[in-house]
Amino acid sequence: MANELMNGRQNWLDNFGGDDWFKNFGQQLLAMSPETDNLLKTDVKETDKDYQLAVDLPGLDKKDIHVDYQDNTLKISAKRDSFADHSDSQGNMVQSERHYGRFSRQFYLPGVNRDQIDAQYQDGVLQLMLPKLNESDQPANPIEIR
Repeated sequence: MANELMNGRQNWLDNFGGDDWFKNFGQQLLAMSPETDNLLKTDVKETDKDYQLAVDLPGLDKKDIHVDYQDNTLKISAKRDSFADHSDSQGNMVQSERHYGRFSRQFYLPGVNRDQIDAQYQDGVLQLMLPKLNESDQPANPIEIR
């Protein structure tokens, strides 16, 4: 289920048929757009027991990363206040691609046991393990018929 939710952007490119040149061109075009430029690059894996995420957050301090799970939605946000300016004395810089500011992503991941979520941050990668609720752990929500 998660794969269907996460791969929406790729799926529309696949609908153009077997033309690999166009598909690769489209992916490169999306990667360059300002809309996707600030997204936290994430790998999401779903198993029968859990969701596993790896989020690239290079150059950030752990204290600047916030993770929350509420209403079946995982929210990851981070902030980078500034970065070292490597301009010369006249302010010249050939190229600057590092971003500062606030960054965030949200993922719809239903049925997670919120109390057992595990998060670790090391070497610029945030690893998240979100165990799924067992059928017996999920609260019954009967619907009253009127």
